[in-house]
Amino acid sequence: MAPKWRELADRLAEKIRTGEYAPGDQLPQIRELVEAGEGSKSTVHAAYKALEAEGLVTSSRGHGTVVRQRAPLKRLGIARYDKAKWRDGDEVAFIADRVASGRAYRRNEQTQTVSRVKAPAIVAEAHGLPEGAEVYARARVVKEGSQPTHTLTSYYRPEHVEGTRIVDPTPGPAGRGGGFRVLYDAGYEIDHMQETLFARVPTAEEAQLLQLSPGEWVVELHRTTFTADGTVVEFAIGVHAATRFSWTYDFKVPDSANDGGEAK
Repeated sequence: MAPKWRELADRLAEKIRTGEYAPGDQLPQIRELVEAGEGSKSTVHAAYKALEAEGLVTSSRGHGTVVRQRAPLKRLGIARYDKAKWRDGDEVAFIADRVASGRAYRRNEQTQTVSRVKAPAIVAEAHGLPEGAEVYARARVVKEGSQPTHTLTSYYRPEHVEGTRIVDPTPGPAGRGGGFRVLYDAGYEIDHMQETLFARVPTAEEAQLLQLSPGEWVVELHRTTFTADGTVVEFAIGVHAATRFSWTYDFKVPDSANDGGEAK
């Protein structure tokens, strides 16, 4: 049998999903559920913490436990990098996610800083550089309205981006089509990528920057972007608030026996 806090959390979650508790509604105070016979104070508290960790509610001093206003953003997989979006149009990756989610966006919801730094070990390895070699770091904080959703820091070899809009710290994407269009215009057309995802506990700095609820985790993304000849033109590290995204991947199922290569 599931523990009592889990049973209570499941009942409350069902009421949220059916609309009995609508977005913005405050859930009953812990003492109210205790008095109603739903369990001890610790049971109700554990149920509320579970709902918060699952992204259904937020808790704060003075406001209690409130049903989240919005469903998570769709974070597209392959489709967010469609060349037609950024090469022929102006739909950079984070905007593609907003469009797919039916959400409004403003280009300046992406802020950034650009600096020339010594490559950390993981960046140097991705680019095939000696550790400590200089790279450009383009660090962005992306928001939806006033709420941060994720950070993304892209690292580039100086010879690929020196003098381009990629090293311009103006808020928003790096001009029409963003960074991938800049690389394309410079003769570095992106061809394929590798993405690695893992969940972890945020650092104190990340929790503050992303305005995370207590107990909320982050999903860290590592993205390596290649040209057709295998040149790495970008290595990026993203930190995403776990409950603010759903991750969607749509892809052709490989058949390495007939395709003449190994599935990755």
